[in-house]
Amino acid sequence: MSRTEAKRRAKVGTAHPRHLIAVLLALVTAMTATACTTADDRPSIVVTTNILGDVTRAIVGDEADVTVLMKPNADPHSFGLSAVQAAELEQADLVVYNGLGLEENVLRHVDAARESGVATFAAGEAADPLTFHTADDGGGGPEGEEGQPDPHFWTDPDRMHKVTGLIADQVIEHVKSVDPDTIRVNADRYAKQLTELTSWMHKSFGRVPADQRALVTNHHVFGYLADRFGFEVIGAVIPSGTTLASPSSSDLRSLTQAMEKAAVRTVFADSSQPKRLAEVLRTEMGGGVRVVELHSESLTAKGAGADTYLRMMRANTTAMVNGLTGV
Repeated sequence: MSRTEAKRRAKVGTAHPRHLIAVLLALVTAMTATACTTADDRPSIVVTTNILGDVTRAIVGDEADVTVLMKPNADPHSFGLSAVQAAELEQADLVVYNGLGLEENVLRHVDAARESGVATFAAGEAADPLTFHTADDGGGGPEGEEGQPDPHFWTDPDRMHKVTGLIADQVIEHVKSVDPDTIRVNADRYAKQLTELTSWMHKSFGRVPADQRALVTNHHVFGYLADRFGFEVIGAVIPSGTTLASPSSSDLRSLTQAMEKAAVRTVFADSSQPKRLAEVLRTEMGGGVRVVELHSESLTAKGAGADTYLRMMRANTTAMVNGLTGV
């Protein structure tokens, strides 16, 4: 082989790898740009509480990204946001939140997102909210909050049924790239499951005799359930609609008297809160008080028994029936 031919081949051999690297770099850059564009174009829905987050995900399916801000087993009255989460609110296509004062440390961020032009939907305000009532008018409600709307609407699955349709409406209206037909099909499927849940709860609570339908809870959270299924809330360890309040000695004394009068020996305490207050009540009544844990305001981690709204409601119903009937 001549020297000229050897040089020519050497040039080709050395140039080829550089050319290949350049081509590969161009391809990677193009793929990255495409991926970023796709990610940026992906619609985003942010939900404050994990209960509403679970329902929203059932409605949305794969049509959009759904980010839930509240972690499992958290307290909706006290959880807060990181700077990143606060920014996510203002970048969303739609924010779904409970409202009615529930997310006490998050509402200002929701307000900021709304002021920046983000569509927001307050599910509690659209769920025909009940109001807290005082014990004097038979409602056993929190002092200082009588007449104020109760944010705990999800304990009534019929109200959640209504909210399901309204969330679907909001998604279709404000998240432009979703397929409306898919959203409707998902919402209708979930609504059917809620109808079945309501029927099952009516049948389950039918096992509780009329003279055992008095409820005492850690704080006032089951007004909607009581209204739907025929119970009476005679009081709460924390005489408020929020876990951030504290009971006084006179509050505990009044509740103890109400429990003695109604022959109630079971207290239902939310699993996301320490049972210390319920244990105090047990001491006040001289023992013999049964404390039953419920998942009333937060879903659990996956696989822990109440990781979806439907499973939470079934678990709570079973625990309440067993607690009230002494099983």
